[in-house]
Amino acid sequence: MARIIGVEVPPNKRIDIALRYIYGIGPVNSREILERANIDPAIRAKDLTEQQLSQIVHAIQEGKYVIEGDLRRELGMNLKRLQAIKCYRGIRHARSLPVRGQRTQTNARTRKGPRKTVGVVRNPQAKTGIH
Repeated sequence: MARIIGVEVPPNKRIDIALRYIYGIGPVNSREILERANIDPAIRAKDLTEQQLSQIVHAIQEGKYVIEGDLRRELGMNLKRLQAIKCYRGIRHARSLPVRGQRTQTNARTRKGPRKTVGVVRNPQAKTGIH
């Protein structure tokens, strides 16, 4: 299994697809990286030589792509900043509600999670209508 910058990429996929398994690299960045490294995008990840793998790593580092841990940390810091200044978006993130103006009376289940039914619970010791 090919390992690029600490990430296991799937061996049977084309390298242009396999690079997308690295957090922060999408279709466009993947193509740019392979172009810089002079590697055919159609080659399978398992067929890469050590030299080609090092070319890919060098192209990623040279391109100054923000990936994996650094990118996750940066996004987390952005959310923390929004929450710290108590702006609308920060409050919505903190309350796990939709951030971008979507309706919440219906829908919004992805963000809010499964329904929590709120209702009256009858007391089992209460008198029933039977004498």
